[in-house]
Amino acid sequence: MRGQTDSTRRRFLTGASVTLGTALAGCSQQGSTDSPTGDEAAADGATEAATDSPTSTDSSYTASLSPAGDVAFDDVPENVFTVFPQYLDMAVALGHGEAVNSVYVPEMSGTTMNHYYHHLDGVSVEWEGLQDPLSDGLPRELLYELNSDVHLADPAWASAQEGWSQSDVDEVDSQLAPWFGNFYSGTNESPPQGYDDYQYYTLWELFGNVADVFQERERYEALAQVHTDLVSTIQADLPPEDERPTAIRATLSRDGSQFWTYHLNKPGYWLADTRPLGARDAFDEQDWGGLWGTVDYEAMLEADPDVILHLWGMTPNYSMADTREMLESHSAGQTLSAVENDRVYPAGMRYQGPIMNLFQIEMGAKQLYPDVFGEWPDYEDGQHYPEIPEDEHLFDRQRVAEVVIGQF
Repeated sequence: MRGQTDSTRRRFLTGASVTLGTALAGCSQQGSTDSPTGDEAAADGATEAATDSPTSTDSSYTASLSPAGDVAFDDVPENVFTVFPQYLDMAVALGHGEAVNSVYVPEMSGTTMNHYYHHLDGVSVEWEGLQDPLSDGLPRELLYELNSDVHLADPAWASAQEGWSQSDVDEVDSQLAPWFGNFYSGTNESPPQGYDDYQYYTLWELFGNVADVFQERERYEALAQVHTDLVSTIQADLPPEDERPTAIRATLSRDGSQFWTYHLNKPGYWLADTRPLGARDAFDEQDWGGLWGTVDYEAMLEADPDVILHLWGMTPNYSMADTREMLESHSAGQTLSAVENDRVYPAGMRYQGPIMNLFQIEMGAKQLYPDVFGEWPDYEDGQHYPEIPEDEHLFDRQRVAEVVIGQF
């Protein structure tokens, strides 16, 4: 069993010669709390995360995260493996984006991030040349080839991938570099057998622990304050619950025949952008038995949400123009209230890190409550996050940019 009491210590293998060793269904279609604030109660979350600050002896220090436990580092990692883009976004936010060597579908992840970063002076991510760790399962050979200083990925999740065993996970940890990630907090799903002490985190708690890996507690706390202010501003002005719109988070299948659907307000950091907005989930009572579900037009018509937030709509993998055209040309789709009232909006990625989260919260607030927070501007496929008048910004872009580039 892997628990939080485990401790791992190693010297980095940078420059050493290493001999190469021998499902995400629906993901691109595709700290728990019961309150609408969810992992957006950042004032408390930042304080809690700060209590486990790194300890140092000479240049060594320790960062902690379930299920990896306490992980000791001799130096700040300079070569970093990631799978899901929330960790790349975290690295960028902490001023270490150039250290990352891999990310899921680099063009999609990197392009989407740069759509947001476009509004932050001096901030961008160079995604070209990054490896896709999931282009062919999760090949162990790639991890040996990359020879990273840390793997920002969940060892429990890795142990459940095809072709992997717990002994494989342990070998990577001992022979290459430690694991440091937490996947199942995304929806507070149960981890694989053998991880009974698994702990769940909010997005911003997870970010705080990753900040300890890079010795960037000050950057983390500054960004967490921006997040706290954003959520407080929004929640102070939300209308009464019975006056809020009904909404769904969904992705129309490429043939236009069905919808991949996701909840809005359930626990887990995949919902870190919708839960603080407190909209009424038109599918709140649906239990899909996993990360996502599928519904047909009949179920959509029965729910008939006021707003459809089209997940992945801000990524280069989907066309919002095509999505709207398919809905408007479908005999049932065209009668949906959200379609009739032109309230089908692009949403971002559920694989969101802290910077993405700030923009996606602002985006959702404007799409759900335009009378309160200002209207969401027109968005064209392939364009950056739209320009919004400065007096309608819901968070301080300049402050975020200053923190990321280290001028704060």
